[in-house]
Amino acid sequence: MTEQSENLPTHITESLSQNGVAFKTEVLQGEVIGYAKPDDILAVLAFLKKDENCQFKMLTDITAVDYPDREERFEVNYNLLSLKQNRRIRIKVSVDETTAIPSVTGIYSSANWFEREVWDMYGVRFDDHPDLRRILTDYGFDGHPQRKDFPLTGYVELRYDPDKQRVVYEPVKLDQEFRNFDFLSPWEGTKYVLPGDEKAAGKN
Repeated sequence: MTEQSENLPTHITESLSQNGVAFKTEVLQGEVIGYAKPDDILAVLAFLKKDENCQFKMLTDITAVDYPDREERFEVNYNLLSLKQNRRIRIKVSVDETTAIPSVTGIYSSANWFEREVWDMYGVRFDDHPDLRRILTDYGFDGHPQRKDFPLTGYVELRYDPDKQRVVYEPVKLDQEFRNFDFLSPWEGTKYVLPGDEKAAGKN
């Protein structure tokens, strides 16, 4: 690895600081991680893409993590790749449930579907996105399934109704609430004994 590549985190931090952008970096297990504020993400990514010493021209992914105990519960991660430097960098932005992040589709066109996925799964909004709508769940889906407070079973289930000749939504009905397994019976309340269900067999 070249000396220039080793000094890349310092170069990024100092260059952005000169432009009035608060930004810090750290290196964890050889991976460069940067931390930016939501309002600065456009300036940060534009710099990382265009700067001659960076050239992170590929946005490979945008994802998020939910930390419900934090005031800013969502951590949005931008994963970038520089073929020129043979380096990767991850930019992290923390936001709460009501704060929107500027869309970066004007810098990386691949962000279009990535941002839609983060919106669909976590409910993080992206301002000025050209078409921010669900991409993995359907349009009538209630909630955002990757949030830690989203129930494992969801709120509704869908099935095809042969009488109505269409897909219908129905509230989820479970014999065992929230699927609290006791490790003996995989499913309580069924009308038949499942194979290996020692608990049910002991009741007979």
